[in-house]
Amino acid sequence: MDTAIPDLTFRDATEADADALVALVESAYRGESSRAGWTTEADILHGQRTDRESVLEVIGAPGSRLLTVERDGAVVACCQLERRDGHAYFGMFAVSPALQGAGLGKAVLARAEREARADWGAAEMHMTVITARQDLIAWYERRGYRRTGRTSPFPYGDERFGVPQRPDLRFELLVKELV
Repeated sequence: MDTAIPDLTFRDATEADADALVALVESAYRGESSRAGWTTEADILHGQRTDRESVLEVIGAPGSRLLTVERDGAVVACCQLERRDGHAYFGMFAVSPALQGAGLGKAVLARAEREARADWGAAEMHMTVITARQDLIAWYERRGYRRTGRTSPFPYGDERFGVPQRPDLRFELLVKELV
């Protein structure tokens, strides 16, 4: 077991998990249910965070995994791992709002880092975070990620990623060496 949180099962997602994973991601980031946790983006983005097609794409893509975490038979967390040239990409990270703040996110991130290093020989983990999410960036920094200053634009006009509520959204690349 990875943490003090008992009875966690880590496994790769299957197509049968798609609806539960969409519900989890949406509950962690969008709408009123997301306000129960600290990862909400409800004040900066409306609309969807992901959809069934996007989840199925991650599950089926070569070099990609959607690590799914269950507790008592329910999906409580997930993250995407994608194998890239010399590094792994970490994304679609969600923890049930009711379980945030109890160490589950820390456990999932640590597990993802270990698996990317062990399974793929990844030397680094990369991720992008919305720069307006200073609390989230600080959380990653406490876990060894460093800000690179390299930013990319938010996909304004593509509602698959949400409906922005402010004009200054950008992503910043965060990197951690996996040693």
